[in-house]
Amino acid sequence: VQLQASGGGLVQAGGSLRLSCAASGFTFSSYGMGWFRQAPGKEREPVAAIDWSGSNTYYADSVKGRFTLSRDNAKNTVYLQMNSLTPEDTAVYYCAARRSGMGAGSSWKVRYDYRGQGTQVTVSS
Repeated sequence: VQLQASGGGLVQAGGSLRLSCAASGFTFSSYGMGWFRQAPGKEREPVAAIDWSGSNTYYADSVKGRFTLSRDNAKNTVYLQMNSLTPEDTAVYYCAARRSGMGAGSSWKVRYDYRGQGTQVTVSS
């Protein structure tokens, strides 16, 4: 199983980035996908998730309205479009895959089966 995140970089506050996560080694179209981030000295934070079909998306309050998650099952890839970035968004971002359904409430934030390597996002003020 491989989850390869890419698209990170350095951007000024107010700017945008699009992260990609390319998956292989499992049946991508059967898995929900999530993005997490971890800043230095802070705990890992769930950012967003999308169900296997792409019909349902879930966002942390801190990114709602600024980030958009989508997927292309034909390309085994999930995309995280990040707009209106702030220095508080600076972190290592990584994607994860989850076989079980997203469920209700905050269950999208937990129980992922696979996690990939991260990509650094740095937002300057």
